[in-house]
Amino acid sequence: MEALPGPGVDIGRSLELLHMTIFSQCFSPCGKYLAVGNNLGQIGVFSLSSALSSEAREQNKEPTAVFQAHSSPVYCLTSTERHLISAGDGDVKGWLWSDLCKKGCVASWSRVTPTRNNLEAPEINSFVLNQTDNSLLLAGGSAQIHVMDLETGAFTMAMKGHDDYIHCLALRDQQKECVSGSEDGSVRLWDLRTGSQTHKIEVYKYEECARPQYGKWISCLAADSDWMVCGGGPMMSLWHLRSVTPTTIFPIQESQQQVMFYQDLILSAGQAPLVNHCQINGEIRAQIPSIPCCIYSLCINGTSQENKVLTAAGSGPKIDVFTNFRYRAFSLTFT
Repeated sequence: MEALPGPGVDIGRSLELLHMTIFSQCFSPCGKYLAVGNNLGQIGVFSLSSALSSEAREQNKEPTAVFQAHSSPVYCLTSTERHLISAGDGDVKGWLWSDLCKKGCVASWSRVTPTRNNLEAPEINSFVLNQTDNSLLLAGGSAQIHVMDLETGAFTMAMKGHDDYIHCLALRDQQKECVSGSEDGSVRLWDLRTGSQTHKIEVYKYEECARPQYGKWISCLAADSDWMVCGGGPMMSLWHLRSVTPTTIFPIQESQQQVMFYQDLILSAGQAPLVNHCQINGEIRAQIPSIPCCIYSLCINGTSQENKVLTAAGSGPKIDVFTNFRYRAFSLTFT
């Protein structure tokens, strides 16, 4: 049984921490800071360099700043050289990294995604930065992919075709394509030059991938030039995109919420307190225990060798930090 808060402890905040879910993470361009978004609409900023110091204390593992960014959960975060970009229910905001730790931090800019009527505010559950043309691709409850020009703030294109909520997006830079995964059970490939759909893969219709008892939705995907890995209701699987065929089915029973290519591995996490290290042949090389029972966000700090870490967050206020990716070194706490 957990101890009751002591004298002077904010009981309301203790209850918030008890029910906190962390949906998103993003490292700063310099690699020294980690921004984290939660279900309360808050963004917390951690000094990664302080937390990794050999002289770090517990207070170094708590946010240097916490501010109210949205009135709804912060489902996704990404970064440009100058801005941290966040999204909630229909709104996208940019925050100057240089201002994030200042008292009274306010958004540098804010945009609302196009909707069919003024009563709608479909949540934005996923976005990806296209550095080729300085645009942001956004998707979620509208079942459309909107393209926003970061220079002007204008929405320049909407890609339509999914029948239900879009959970995840990825880019194939060399092919100038976007890949999306949806509640409707399909993964779709889109030509970024025209906005037209080029392929539709209904993963749940492939017998080796299907798990009717879990549903057909696609909750996570990652892509590179020729390969894609996706998961959710169906088994997590690796696909060769030129032939549009599954080549590997991974023996992970829990539905996966996050997946990424990393060197010669595929890293994934989801409805279990584990970060999975998978080989492309389907072998599970390692399953690293984590504190969150469900993991909704995996993030690698690739811009700083000095602060290179893998972080995992989800249910609860803890963000696990893996310094060599093989074990949890310590945890940050979103206080």
